[in-house]
Amino acid sequence: QVQLVESGGGLVQAGDSLRLSCAASGRTFSTMGWFRQAPGKEREFVAARGWLASSTSYADSAKGRFTISRDSAKNTVYLQMDSLKPDDTAVYFCAASPRPVRATGYDYWGQGTQVTVSS
Repeated sequence: QVQLVESGGGLVQAGDSLRLSCAASGRTFSTMGWFRQAPGKEREFVAARGWLASSTSYADSAKGRFTISRDSAKNTVYLQMDSLKPDDTAVYFCAASPRPVRATGYDYWGQGTQVTVSS
């Protein structure tokens, strides 16, 4: 049975940093990614990472501030978020796919972790 378990969310101030973690169990995936959903908005893509460090994709909102990384030995993906803004407030979801890095087409999802950025 596949499980994705996120951790690391919390309440921070604008300009602070947070690191989210997502541990996968049950199988390995070609691509692991992060999405977020703010209140009243649709879920949106944040970042994705394949097996190689060169195989990454970021949403424009994440470029330059967020870094996705992966520990294959632990079957875990991370999202380092720096210079956080109130607009980053959302529930962040981990997702996994057997397909190459992309912003859509994920088969497995975590339960989400809340990130709240105060001004």
